[in-house]
Amino acid sequence: MVKLKEHKKETENKAIERLLLPSRVYIPLSQHLGKPCLPEVKAGDIVSAGQRIAAVEAHVYAPIHASISGKVVSVQDWPHPVSGRCKAIVIDGDGKDSRNYSGSRTQEEVDKLTPDEVRRIVREAGIVGMGGASFPTHIKLNPPRPVDTLIVNGAECEPYLTGDNRLMLENTDKIIMGIRILVKCLGIKSVYIAIEENKPEAINEFRGKAAQYTVKVLRSVYPQGGEKQLIKNVLQKEVPSGKLPFDVGVMVHNVGTIFAIYEAVYFNKPLYERVVTVTGSCVSNPKNIMVPIGTLISELIDFCGPLKGEPAKIIIGGPMMGIAQYTDKVPVIKSTTGVILMGEKQIKVPEEEFCIRCGACVRECPAGLMPCMISLASERNNRELVEAYNVSDCIECGLCAYVCPAKRDMVQHMKYAKSILAGAK
Repeated sequence: MVKLKEHKKETENKAIERLLLPSRVYIPLSQHLGKPCLPEVKAGDIVSAGQRIAAVEAHVYAPIHASISGKVVSVQDWPHPVSGRCKAIVIDGDGKDSRNYSGSRTQEEVDKLTPDEVRRIVREAGIVGMGGASFPTHIKLNPPRPVDTLIVNGAECEPYLTGDNRLMLENTDKIIMGIRILVKCLGIKSVYIAIEENKPEAINEFRGKAAQYTVKVLRSVYPQGGEKQLIKNVLQKEVPSGKLPFDVGVMVHNVGTIFAIYEAVYFNKPLYERVVTVTGSCVSNPKNIMVPIGTLISELIDFCGPLKGEPAKIIIGGPMMGIAQYTDKVPVIKSTTGVILMGEKQIKVPEEEFCIRCGACVRECPAGLMPCMISLASERNNRELVEAYNVSDCIECGLCAYVCPAKRDMVQHMKYAKSILAGAK
């Protein structure tokens, strides 16, 4: 693990602001790991916020909901922040914020919910992992074997991003109520709330309000927030290669996911908006913003303007694992944690050189891999070698590229190596 420049001061004390309702949203049909959804609406249909507009018959999927009220304009190809392009449902807003969901559950009603009922609510709400993984949460809440330990992921180890920190500060009680839902649903015996030491206010909030749980203070290093890294640093347990957290009796959930579960269970609210950090050297008014899914990032940038200068790179996500965008007309999706605008001085594009076998990537790899060897095997399209070096365990954290003195495009090599394996299956 490595200590990085955090760049969090710009937004860590900025309370979450709500973006003005966008006049138009572009809601992609692929926002989760698994099969893309199929539209359930057509051009001319009137929809309300929270109304289900897309789903699919598949095991691994999460339904998609309208994020504003208005009229469906079209279902068309549109830029996507992860996959390049994707079908999207385009909605023109009516400015009324009419909502499709209503009612709320009392604490007594919540206490009476069975685990299967909780899973159904979470599935119908379209909740996915909010830390960036986007795995459908209702599947994660039904592990193939019992788990007895829950780790609440409040690490937020990526530089620049502070949305989870603000959620923890502004919604402590609601997150605790969400934790209680998970404890009952999964039969959890031990709860650890993992927060990096650079968030002292959040640590104090949970220590004061969640005395029944263990608040684990972690070092502010990267990539502290990875599931397997959290399990190792919190519980001193190792998740074996090729295995998942439930194989060692552990479940890890991001605080944003837990907050979404709370809203779904108590208020029937689907996941159609999320907190996004907008920051970077080109942003004059960096903010944490509650944003309707499908809002173009250009609108977020305008909301934080005026710009100090023309951005040389726009990244969705954090600077280590985020994806550079070729346009600002991509929409916010369920896994969008941040939008970072960097100027020329912050962007360095060094020329890739030959591997010098220094071993820096091996020493720093949090998954215990040999990235240099995977990289070389990837360049040679050697499927047997990339499989032998366990590339499937790579979490694409970017540390190997960060420490590489030859400035090799290690993450790209890891991604390509995984595609070699996928193509062979």
